[in-house]
Amino acid sequence: MSDLLIIIPAYNEAANIQRVVNQLIESFPQYDYVVVNDGSRDETGEICRKNHYNLLDLPVNLGLAGVFQAGVRYACERGYSCVIQFDGDGQHRPEFIGRMKKKLDEGYDIVIGSRFVNAKKSASLRMLGSRMLSLAIRLTTGETIHDPTSGMRMFNRNMMEEFAVGLNYGPEPDTISWLIKQGAKVAEVPVLMDERSGGVSYLTPVIAAKYMIQMLVSILFIQNFRKRDK
Repeated sequence: MSDLLIIIPAYNEAANIQRVVNQLIESFPQYDYVVVNDGSRDETGEICRKNHYNLLDLPVNLGLAGVFQAGVRYACERGYSCVIQFDGDGQHRPEFIGRMKKKLDEGYDIVIGSRFVNAKKSASLRMLGSRMLSLAIRLTTGETIHDPTSGMRMFNRNMMEEFAVGLNYGPEPDTISWLIKQGAKVAEVPVLMDERSGGVSYLTPVIAAKYMIQMLVSILFIQNFRKRDK
């Protein structure tokens, strides 16, 4: 048994989930994993069951916060010391997990796989949005997070216990910002990410714009009134 659990949230990822999980099983057997099927309406769950993947099969769609909490509770109950959020769409690359674990072991609470630590500035919408959130986090915490929207995040046991029992702990930039205010130590490790190779992302330009506005408002204003759940 590994001390690290890879949590793979999956919603309608029938086009990708087999490739993602098989790569982990075949090339990175030193890590344990669990697929958390978020009430998918396609064949995601069926594919996982057919291949005998380690699976948490949620009966309804909970969204990322609920899916991640389910995975973290599973990890806590089984004694894992850390977890990593690893998307089921094939964008995250497992060869960077070891580097992130090494950084976590240096004493950090959260390690983010960052696309932008060493990247040149560009006018892409993804980078512009990330830079806006990064500025908001720096203004409110004094810390610089280059890629706050990265979904490749690793958490130590203390953070796992917070996410497992807290009702307001979605793995999103505003929660990361709030945890920094509470004293969490956050580091970034440069990673490369692939483009989605199959299926359709729910993140349309309109949804992405709404998400950025929501996160900015939350980081700059709402998080000032947030209280710790424990």
